[in-house]
Amino acid sequence: MQARILSHGASRSFPAGDAFLDQHVPDGDVLVVVGERADAALAGIDLSAHAAVAVELNGSCLGALTGEGIGAEGGTVVGFARHRTGTGAPTRTIEIVTQPQTCGEALARVTTVFAAAGFVVVTCADRDGRILDRLMRPYFNRALEALDLGLAPAEALDRTLRLGLGYPRGPLEILSEAGLAEHFQVSSRLHAALGERAYLPARRARVAAERAAGQDKEPRQ
Repeated sequence: MQARILSHGASRSFPAGDAFLDQHVPDGDVLVVVGERADAALAGIDLSAHAAVAVELNGSCLGALTGEGIGAEGGTVVGFARHRTGTGAPTRTIEIVTQPQTCGEALARVTTVFAAAGFVVVTCADRDGRILDRLMRPYFNRALEALDLGLAPAEALDRTLRLGLGYPRGPLEILSEAGLAEHFQVSSRLHAALGERAYLPARRARVAAERAAGQDKEPRQ
C-alpha cells in the first residue's frame, strides 16, 4: 500500500523535511492530504476517484469537512492527526478519526500506510479532542492546579508521577517545553465544546496566554 501525498500549507503532523513526505507516490493507493489548508483543499478533490482518503484535521471534527447527519455519515474519507504537544516534535502516534459509516476497506488502507511508515496507529470516533487531548488536558490542568495550591514544587510533582505511575516524563516538564499558552488554547476549545470543568484552563495557562497576546500587540521596534 502506497500513498499519494498532497500538501496544502504547513503541516503540524508532518513538518517540512519529515521522512513520511518522501514516501509520496503519484499513483498511490491512498490519498493523504496534509497541511493547514487541508480542509479547504478537500472540497476541490474528486473523492470518488480514490479508494481511500486521509485528511489532516487541524482542530476541527471530520464531520465539519465531510458532513454530519443522524448516523449515516461516513465513506471513504477519514481524518487523522499526529499527536504533538505545543511546539514539541511530533510523536509516533497517529489518531485516525472515523464516522459511523466509514468504509472498512478505506480505513484498513489508511491504517496500513501509516503503520508501514512506522507509526503507532489508533482509531477513534469523531469527537472533540479525540483520545489524547481528551485524556491529557485535564491531567495537565490538575498538575498546574496542584502547583498553584503549593502541594509540592514542580520537580517533586513530576518525579512523583514518573516514579509512582511509570510515566517517562512529568506533566509540568511537558508543559514547560510545549508552552502554557498552547495548552490554554487547546483546553479552552475543549471546555467550550464539552462544558466540563476538567477542561477549564488552569490559572497559569490563562496568564501565559494573556501575556503572549499582549506581546503580540506590542509595536515592533
